[in-house]
Amino acid sequence: MKFDFDNTYAKTLEGFYTPWQGAVAPDPKIIQFNQSLTRDLGLDPEALNTPEGAAIFSGSVAPEGADPLAQAYAGHQFGGFSQQLGDGRALLLGELLDKDGNRFDLQLKGSGRTPFSRGGDGKAVLGPVLREYLMGEAMHALRVPTTRALAALTTGEEVMRDGLKPGAVLARIASSHLRVGTFQFFAARQDWDKVRQLADYAIARHYPDLVSADDRYLRFLGAVVNRQADLIAKWMHVGFIHGVMNTDNMTISGETIDYGPCAFLDSYDPATVFSSIDRNGRYAFGNQPNIALWNLTRLAETLLQLIDAKDDDNAISLATDALNGFNDRYNDAWTTGMRAKIGLSTNQEGDTELLSDLLEIMTEQRVDYTQFFRALADAATGDDTKLLTLLTDPAKIAPWLATWQHRLQSELQNPTERAAAMNKINPIYIPRNHRVEEALQAAEAGDLAPFSKLLGVLQTPFTKRAGLDDYEGPAPKDAPIYQTFCGT
Repeated sequence: MKFDFDNTYAKTLEGFYTPWQGAVAPDPKIIQFNQSLTRDLGLDPEALNTPEGAAIFSGSVAPEGADPLAQAYAGHQFGGFSQQLGDGRALLLGELLDKDGNRFDLQLKGSGRTPFSRGGDGKAVLGPVLREYLMGEAMHALRVPTTRALAALTTGEEVMRDGLKPGAVLARIASSHLRVGTFQFFAARQDWDKVRQLADYAIARHYPDLVSADDRYLRFLGAVVNRQADLIAKWMHVGFIHGVMNTDNMTISGETIDYGPCAFLDSYDPATVFSSIDRNGRYAFGNQPNIALWNLTRLAETLLQLIDAKDDDNAISLATDALNGFNDRYNDAWTTGMRAKIGLSTNQEGDTELLSDLLEIMTEQRVDYTQFFRALADAATGDDTKLLTLLTDPAKIAPWLATWQHRLQSELQNPTERAAAMNKINPIYIPRNHRVEEALQAAEAGDLAPFSKLLGVLQTPFTKRAGLDDYEGPAPKDAPIYQTFCGT
């Protein structure tokens, strides 16, 4: 089976990983296969969606040209630093170039114990594997930079996770798996040569226009800051809560990675937390921009020696300036996106106040985040009937609607065209938490039909389709409080 691997990480970063082989799965079977992504990568879906492909994607067999390895990294987890984490249940199989020459890692999650497992079994189970498959593909459809699933498969064994669960592996594609924690691993050991080597590799791979710059490490920090600011703004636009924004879960490429206890907002509230392990709300929805900057500050600390090895104060000053750019970049990206969500195409004085007043009303009224913006498109054409049904006290929003309508009139745009533009960026279908759980529970019981249907719904999130009304709204009001778990 042919993969045209071009494994630069394995070839150029010796000492940054441990070569390793996945455990042999007793009976691997592919249960979800991403044919379109496979074709985009220049691979043969007919050859891969087979028992031979299942052996490869489970980690049981390494194909020709692969350099399977477990990457080393450290990380701050809920604020506490762990000097050594690493791929405890994952293998980087190799790197692929798509038809446009873009480079992607092919990684296996759940392929067995590695030297970084720290006492764990290195396995994954079906529910979390399918959750990541679903979430990654949903985020991709929502136009949020993300890792993606190539295949999900069962291994034919049972794994102990709060009882016995079906073992599973996810084959994942990412622009790379370089993390803030990868830099922290070597900086914690004061191995500055390796930090420099890693930075040069990351620049060449993700920011090639900086390769020849004299101040490339400072500019590299600024580039990562910008990508992460843009990414977090996109999370906020669609109501996504990552749930575990540790530094080992923040990529240098600016992609969303590691869908563990993640979820989407129903009722708007910036204090929303779903993760069972986030007891103090560190990674609450509204805190995500602050945490992103905190994580980027940890990255900056690892680069100080590269920015100016001779003058610590100067290095800190330059890095601080780069970090200070986060808030401006994030605020610009967030405001631009939110302005578009409410039908505005120009930047005018008072827009920030208009948005903040709206979010205050939405918080007070416990308005469903996704449904509100879809209904607002109807209101832009003069029909606010559905919008008002979403509020517990419709009178509360009347002054805001009047101000908003006046603001709309300052832009020369046909109301029907404006509503259509709003609906192109405001999804009607998101991974509703109760629907995700129903699909995963059915899959664990052997029924993949609900998962497949939900996946199909989420692949075209902006277009309303007949027969899918049940996928539009949140769980019933009397449903139990939703909570997520790491689970893998």
